[in-house]
Amino acid sequence: MTESHEHSYVEEARREKLAALRALGINPFAYRFDRSHTSVAALDAYDDVMGDDGPEVAVAGRLVSFRGKGKTAFGHIEDVAGRIQVYFRKDDLGDGYQVVKLLDLDDHIGVTGKLFRTRTGEVTVRARELTLLAKSVRPLPRGKTQTSETGETVTYGGLHDPETRYRQRYADLAVHPEVRNLFRTRARAVSYMRRFLEDRDFLEVETPILQPLYGGAVARPFVTHHNALDTSLYLRIADELYLKRLLVGGLERVYEIGHDFRNEGIDRTHNPEFTMLEFYQAYADYHDMMTTIEAMVAGVVEECRGSTSIEYQGTALDFTPPWPRKLFYQELDRATGIDVMAAGDDDLRRLLAGTAEPPEDLDVLAGGKLLDEVFKTFVEPTLVQPTFIIDYPVALSPLAKIHRTDPALVERFELFVNGKELANAFSELNDPDDQRARFHSQAAAHEAGDTQAHAFDADYLRALEYGMPPAGGLGLGVDRLVMVLTDSPSIRDVILFPTMRSEAQ
Repeated sequence: MTESHEHSYVEEARREKLAALRALGINPFAYRFDRSHTSVAALDAYDDVMGDDGPEVAVAGRLVSFRGKGKTAFGHIEDVAGRIQVYFRKDDLGDGYQVVKLLDLDDHIGVTGKLFRTRTGEVTVRARELTLLAKSVRPLPRGKTQTSETGETVTYGGLHDPETRYRQRYADLAVHPEVRNLFRTRARAVSYMRRFLEDRDFLEVETPILQPLYGGAVARPFVTHHNALDTSLYLRIADELYLKRLLVGGLERVYEIGHDFRNEGIDRTHNPEFTMLEFYQAYADYHDMMTTIEAMVAGVVEECRGSTSIEYQGTALDFTPPWPRKLFYQELDRATGIDVMAAGDDDLRRLLAGTAEPPEDLDVLAGGKLLDEVFKTFVEPTLVQPTFIIDYPVALSPLAKIHRTDPALVERFELFVNGKELANAFSELNDPDDQRARFHSQAAAHEAGDTQAHAFDADYLRALEYGMPPAGGLGLGVDRLVMVLTDSPSIRDVILFPTMRSEAQ
């Protein structure tokens, strides 16, 4: 019998039980249940001096094990806290025992009864009342375990295919407690970041996701159309320009944790929809941002992992501050063996052509994009421990302030961990005339075919003309940070519902 036929047979049998329940006048999908204890709270409420007369509890959850014989049955229900055993007996339940005979694994049930400890030593609920809360008509893909002759426990079947797990996250969560714990860790990390910023007087704000003009990053946007306004709108690629408008308005410390969208490729560290933390602080610069993010990330790592020294995918990482500060061009020169600032585009193309996997568009790469590709190829893989790369060329940073000692550079840093960018920050450009010139330069690049060049934003220039205080700003990739915190190899592991091809494709 094939797996699909087996599932069809099982589902048919479950639907027959569903019909039998309805024939008995029992609603297989209840409206509510008064739960008095979670499984763990119920277990904590029992003491051995109580004997068979423990406190009465009302627990609810999914039936994850079940074995019955004649007029008695045992099962375990699982809830958000853990699991607890339930003892069903016809003499205790009376006519309610009819429901026991029609139960299946994965049904949601509510049980009321007193606690006692069985002969095997397990604290158990002696069911006095049983309520069916939701009938499972499709069995969850739980694996079957078998112990080998060597004593090794092996799981057969179950939900293992990564694509199926991402696509059916509801089933993945239901059968894998460790996945539920991963997303609890994610929530804990985000909560910590909020507390960290609010303790420093940052105000959480919300800026538009649908925007008349995209900006704040170099990326290709998603485009949509608003029928009533008969105009194109864009899903935001970054929060930056709206948050800096708030600095102009007098909100001196602002942050947002929200979704951004970039119409680009999908790989182990990129998803088209992703979560960013961005925060901006008036009267600060990129040095202040380094100090702030260093403290925040070290704190969240310790909060979620218990130490600032952890292991990620077999690599030891130490987040104990301070982290190294390394110059962009110095690291390029060290990694390539040439003076990159003095090199021409042809020299840089030859460098990339000699690598194992040259870019497909190598012949047309030029200027800042070519320099960025050389950096990604030669330097990024070497940045394993938390490291700040500072002082970038102007061509790579259309929104950053010119370096106070070198006009060829801007005051910008990126934070790298395990060879991947985790955060990006500037001393923010607040000179409207300088910003206008850079927008014009980006517009020219767009006209020349650069689909990721920054759009010209006249309204943002108007805001700068009213006067924006000097400021430091930073964007942190929340998903990538959670990958490190949970030792996850793919960004899809840490996003509840990652972007996927349709099943038809």
